[in-house]
Amino acid sequence: MSTANPTAADRPQGFFAALSDSMADWGGVVIDSVTTTGDLTLFSLNVFSWLFGRLPRRETLLPNFYQVGVLSLPVIALTGTFIGMVLAVQSYFTFRDLGLETRLGAVINMTLVRELGPVLAATMLAGRVGCAMAAELGTMRVTEQIDALESMGADPIHYLVVPRFLACIFLIPTLTIMADFMGVVGGYVYSVSFLNIDMHHYWYNSQRFVHSFDLFSGIFKSVFFGAAIALVSCYRGFHCTPGAEGVGRAATAAFVWSFVLILAIDLLLGKMMYSAYYQLFPNASKLF
Repeated sequence: MSTANPTAADRPQGFFAALSDSMADWGGVVIDSVTTTGDLTLFSLNVFSWLFGRLPRRETLLPNFYQVGVLSLPVIALTGTFIGMVLAVQSYFTFRDLGLETRLGAVINMTLVRELGPVLAATMLAGRVGCAMAAELGTMRVTEQIDALESMGADPIHYLVVPRFLACIFLIPTLTIMADFMGVVGGYVYSVSFLNIDMHHYWYNSQRFVHSFDLFSGIFKSVFFGAAIALVSCYRGFHCTPGAEGVGRAATAAFVWSFVLILAIDLLLGKMMYSAYYQLFPNASKLF
């Protein structure tokens, strides 16, 4: 009499079997992460090779510049204005208890141009621009338009990705300046009109403690934010899985990973830049 081997479902699932399955799942996640990182690196190198080799034509650049820059102005202006007002509301009572309410302008403007302006502007653009890029390119991948470009002898990286990359790295810093300006205006109007902060002390302390390096650091970081948004969004669009669900997942993954990279880049560059700044200028003005 022959006995059949027990199937996997018939074997008892003990502690070691569950542990083995768990380790296998984590191993799959690690392998997928390493593979995705390698693919994204090769994708980025391909973009940079075209960027330094041959620039795209004006007819492909201008629509992307318009899409990224002009159409994003209203949401960036509104976001920047509310950032300044929220900073005024959240900071005023603490500084009033310390007797330092006259330095509210320095706190608002320093925090705005250093961190919140660039980071929140990039986050808004990752949601608006990055998701649109991933969805558009993902739809082109699903409908085989990218394959059609390749069959006609056109390189899809040069034709589709490089214009979007250039639009992000040039216009996201410009939009960051707009967000900073509107935040400064919003914080000033709320502080002077509603919190009764003296206008002279507001601007005097802002000028005293907020330096050009603070503004430069925010704009400098926004260049890298724009590059991260463009590369991640275009990569997710190019590697979209078939179907409407795949396009939705690509757009979602583009925003999530862009946001994570924005925070990581902000931490890394902020630490490096301000460590170097205070090493070079140890006597720089400090708020306290």
